[in-house]
Amino acid sequence: VQLQASGGGLVQAGGSLRLSCAASGGTVSNRAMAWFRQTPGKEREFVSTFRRNNGRMYYADSVKGRFTMSRDSAKNIVSLQMNSLEPEDTAVYYCAAAKVPDIILSRMRNVDAYDYWGQGTLVTVSS
Repeated sequence: VQLQASGGGLVQAGGSLRLSCAASGGTVSNRAMAWFRQTPGKEREFVSTFRRNNGRMYYADSVKGRFTMSRDSAKNIVSLQMNSLEPEDTAVYYCAAAKVPDIILSRMRNVDAYDYWGQGTLVTVSS
């Protein structure tokens, strides 16, 4: 599975961006998908995921209420709508996919639970 993330850019604090992740070689509807982000010198951190088991979206506390993850199975794309952006959201954002349709709750925030990664797209939020 190849993942191609896009949509990053420079935005002022309070602004919005929409990231997209296009998958090829596999369907997003059959795999656990997630967004992570990483800043220099820090570990890659979980942002959001969707669990097929219960149909719920999960978000990191730092983005809850501001970010919304969605999936378009027909286009084989997952998206991340980011509103009310803050300078602390500045990072390279990665989409990730697993070989399995779902990941257990205790592992869904772990980087090593995912098998495929996109190249990342840079989001810079200015104050």
